[in-house]
Amino acid sequence: MWIKPEEVAPGTALWVTEDNNEFFRLQRRRGHGEGKGLAGLLVGTLDAMLDSGAKASPYRIVHEAGMQSYWAIATGGTREEIVVHWTWLEQNLLHTLSIFESSDDLTEFITGKIKGIIAEEQHGMKGEGNSGERFREATMRFCHLFAMPEAERLVTFVSCSYWKGRVPRHGWLYLSLNHACFYSFLLGKEVKLILPWVEVRCLEKKATVLFPEGVEVSTRDSVYHFSMFLNVGDSYGLMELLADRAARQLLDTDSIMELKKFCEDSTSSSASHDGFGLKGDLEAMERNYRYQLRFSLPRCENMQMEAECSLWLAVEKNHVQGQLYTSQSYLCFAASEDSLPSLVIPLREVVMIEAATNSNVLPNALAVITRGHLAFFFAFLRDRDRLQQHLIQAHMTAFVEANAVKSPLQLPQGPGSATRDVIKSVDGCDLDTTKMSDLAVTDGPVYKSTPALLNIFCRQGFEEPNSKLAKEVAKEEMWKIHFVKYGRGPCVYRIDSMRKLVQLGIPVRLRGELWLLFSGATHDLANHPHHYEELLEHSQGLASLVMEEIERDLHRSLPEHPAFQSELGIAALRRVLTAYAFHNPRIGYCQAMNIVTSALLIFADEEGAFWLLVSLCERLLPDYYSNRVVGALIDQGVFEELLREHLPTLHCRLMDLGFIATTSLSWFLTLFLSVLPFESATAVLDCFFFDGVAAIFRLALAVLHANASHLLMCHDDGEAMQLLSRYLDNVINKDSILPSVPHLHAILSADGKNQPTVDVYELIRAAEQKFSSVTFAIIERMRRKKRLEVVQSLEDATKRNVVRTISADHTHFSTSELEDLFHLFKVEYLHNTYWSSEQEKNSLCSHNPNLSYTMQYRLGRTHFQRLFQRLSPWPDGPHAACLTDRTFQIANRDGSGLVSFRDLIDVLGILYRGDLTERLRMIYKLHLVPMNIKAKVETETCLDYRAILKKWEQEKLDKERELKDLPKMNQAQFIQLCKTLYNLFGQEQNEQELYRAIAVVANLLLRIGEAGQRSLRGNPSFLWTPREGASLDVAHSFSNESNSTEGSCFQQAKACGAESGQASSNNASTTFLLFSSSAAQPPDCGILSDGAAEVEAANVDKSRSPSESGSAQQMTIRTLNQDGWTITCEQFLASLLTEPTLVTFFEQPIDVAAKICNAQASVLTHRLGPVDFCNLINH
Repeated sequence: MWIKPEEVAPGTALWVTEDNNEFFRLQRRRGHGEGKGLAGLLVGTLDAMLDSGAKASPYRIVHEAGMQSYWAIATGGTREEIVVHWTWLEQNLLHTLSIFESSDDLTEFITGKIKGIIAEEQHGMKGEGNSGERFREATMRFCHLFAMPEAERLVTFVSCSYWKGRVPRHGWLYLSLNHACFYSFLLGKEVKLILPWVEVRCLEKKATVLFPEGVEVSTRDSVYHFSMFLNVGDSYGLMELLADRAARQLLDTDSIMELKKFCEDSTSSSASHDGFGLKGDLEAMERNYRYQLRFSLPRCENMQMEAECSLWLAVEKNHVQGQLYTSQSYLCFAASEDSLPSLVIPLREVVMIEAATNSNVLPNALAVITRGHLAFFFAFLRDRDRLQQHLIQAHMTAFVEANAVKSPLQLPQGPGSATRDVIKSVDGCDLDTTKMSDLAVTDGPVYKSTPALLNIFCRQGFEEPNSKLAKEVAKEEMWKIHFVKYGRGPCVYRIDSMRKLVQLGIPVRLRGELWLLFSGATHDLANHPHHYEELLEHSQGLASLVMEEIERDLHRSLPEHPAFQSELGIAALRRVLTAYAFHNPRIGYCQAMNIVTSALLIFADEEGAFWLLVSLCERLLPDYYSNRVVGALIDQGVFEELLREHLPTLHCRLMDLGFIATTSLSWFLTLFLSVLPFESATAVLDCFFFDGVAAIFRLALAVLHANASHLLMCHDDGEAMQLLSRYLDNVINKDSILPSVPHLHAILSADGKNQPTVDVYELIRAAEQKFSSVTFAIIERMRRKKRLEVVQSLEDATKRNVVRTISADHTHFSTSELEDLFHLFKVEYLHNTYWSSEQEKNSLCSHNPNLSYTMQYRLGRTHFQRLFQRLSPWPDGPHAACLTDRTFQIANRDGSGLVSFRDLIDVLGILYRGDLTERLRMIYKLHLVPMNIKAKVETETCLDYRAILKKWEQEKLDKERELKDLPKMNQAQFIQLCKTLYNLFGQEQNEQELYRAIAVVANLLLRIGEAGQRSLRGNPSFLWTPREGASLDVAHSFSNESNSTEGSCFQQAKACGAESGQASSNNASTTFLLFSSSAAQPPDCGILSDGAAEVEAANVDKSRSPSESGSAQQMTIRTLNQDGWTITCEQFLASLLTEPTLVTFFEQPIDVAAKICNAQASVLTHRLGPVDFCNLINH
């Protein structure tokens, strides 16, 4: 074991060196092992005389520090034990130690590394000693070092080395839910590093000559190397899991909320709080995800038990070794990864669970009997009794839930509404009794489920005896024999013989049933028997943009097939797509869904087709059908990697042509339905539902392999595309009894020449033979790596689109400035999603990922305020929080409590680069905004998008008018405006002149408002009474102010300003202000009430500014009557323009680049400190 490094004597008389290198020695204690001799006997006698605590281990490893200095770092009781440590040193440390020039630095590095390994081993032993206390200490250290909030959950921490250049820095790597953070303090130098998981572009485990086996983390700008892990495999697996979770969160806000809820549940359910619960729960989450995908189970199923056993195949009289898995409602068995046989038993189908009698054939076995009189025997179970009790309890729970689900559907009945007649969908209806009149589409409330369209539009294939029909009947007989041997229904064995039957082609009359079984849709259908009807009822009479898109694509769905040349097929397709849009609003509807759904309706009834579509979109092809087709793009990257591995020469040529992604994308999105004749594409669907997406990858590789020689001679991508199109058009299904439905592309591109044909089943068998190594497990591993690259590419594309869209409307900022601002906005958005308040969580839940690019990221109040304070053009002070909150209210146009990047740029564009009038109008407008308006939380319903588009158009018009037609400002708002202006000048060199100028403007505006008030009420209501000894010349009164134009306001203000300026110069010792001379603590940043407002006047010394005279004498407080007192924006502008000092102040340019740089630095220094920021920049 590793021991705390301690300096020891060379001990040449007591130890024999068995292996050594430049830095380490592996030594054996004399008297242990062979060849003892006299010295060995003496040492052995000495050891025997010592007590057990003082005995030396027979083996040790020492570090030779030079000058007869040795440090013991590891000991072992056997040679095998010590060799493990020796091998680790050779593989992880030996290649890097030569870079140290000083022996002292070398020794300090080695001892520090060994101490880190020991600490990691100690905190890695769950339940032993005070491991929980160590984890809490590590969590506190993590939050303190990197300024993380308590909401940032630490998952684990490991000892490793970070390579900065060619020098390793040994320290600790902290892995949290959202960040990977590294800290090291070695040789007097401190290193801190923060890597958000969302910035990770690539994560690889690799080893080179320079770097020992470790983990390489690549971001958009840098590459980071970590090595010398105690267990690099476990650390890499956890890092990969966390990076993958972060990538999923960028794609879907539902994942963010799901992860938050998971963390809360993990915290509340962890009784021991030893710190390891979150790591274990994350790993369990990943196991559940793989379990659900492997057996095509609902997402609510969580794996509860796993046991090694063997499945007894009575037909074949043999045992199959594998793993048994249990969850809430299912019992599953798998022989090994991606191999057959496999088995899924819904507990609702089980009638008996009992321990089988022990025998030589079935030792320690458990018997499970189902309703179909099938008996399944699982033998060689180590803990059979515990498993039996667990299954009995789960079976009882599943039985109760199944009975609850089967309760009759309660339809709403109220005044004026008739009960809808819900007719159960037909499963395998009689061809002779199905009539078109019975399935007529009506506009009334009655809904009649449509059976498989095959039974209506393709009857002649079953009525005319021919060789194809004979083959079809033979296939049906083969399947019947298989069902007799291995069962039929949800509990059927999935074995190699079934795969061979699938590759021969599923009979058309069994296709719908088997597709439901293979995809797992049969489980959804059984668990939610009335869900489809409820969705149709809910969607009836509603209109939305999604439904318009569906309507537009209905007649583009297999238009060459007779079923979709009839209103019956179109109506069924409409209902299924609409139901799914309401079932999963996050996806709604995406192009290509209509083509796939059309094929499903041919062979399955409406409800079955709906659940097949659910399984397809949410399990078999995750993230395929979204507005950004992320899943398809990820699989395109995986396909390119597989092509590079299996057909390297062809891959190079196709990459030169830029051909792979543009062509194969449609193959995956439509499952070859858009490129193959329909009867051939259905054979592909057979394999897809049985083998999953691996069948599509294998077939795509087989198509390219079959055309490799011709593709290598193509000169451009157009020629290659035409070549493959002709090939796919001539892939035929010779055994199909369905009427030939040529693909539309084949009809349009037919040139009259006879092309060689290819049988689709021969192509499928060739794909299986040549590319059988392409399994689902390999695809999943490659998907995880490619997901990081694709998500980062999409984020880059989002940034470019946002910048391009906004730069077209705003000329205030350059492209580089917009990119930097967007990055800052995104960082705050991520913080918002990680650590938002409860109110902001509700807003995030209502976030729609299908919004435009500029609306993808939005900030809540707290995080907007933090970002805006970093970017604010005004100096920091007591007014900053008030102005920031008012700015949020201006930017939050829709009242949702969320501000988009475009909204932020609209405000910053005026404050940074707007002209004088625009800036002053914005300041004026900020003080018209009420404070602390509660955000309106949107509910996730099907919205009328026509109304939304009209609302957007109206908001655009309002935005153009709002800065022109601003309302009048009352006296309370004016007081707040004066306080704001007063606080803006605290850091200016000409501070005194600015204070005097704003005093003049404020006095002038008060008199203007008073004049307007008198004109409305006919009597003076505003009187200034200075303290004894003070004087002020008020010579003018104004009338008829309410209808004055900006020009007349300016002339009036100029005249009054001249008078006020004269009075101010003659009586410089007295300046009347609307705010306290002590500006550091304003009374209130909110809007004052509509009642009386308090006005304070400061007697300011001529030689000092108001900020310098904190003890200035206060004037007598008078009450201002607000009734009718108002000023207009034009009056405010005209009055301020009379003071050149203020004009110069508000016209001075703002260095946007410096503001952005300071904001970026403040984010990092908040986390890393000012010293580490420089280190990070150099890094």
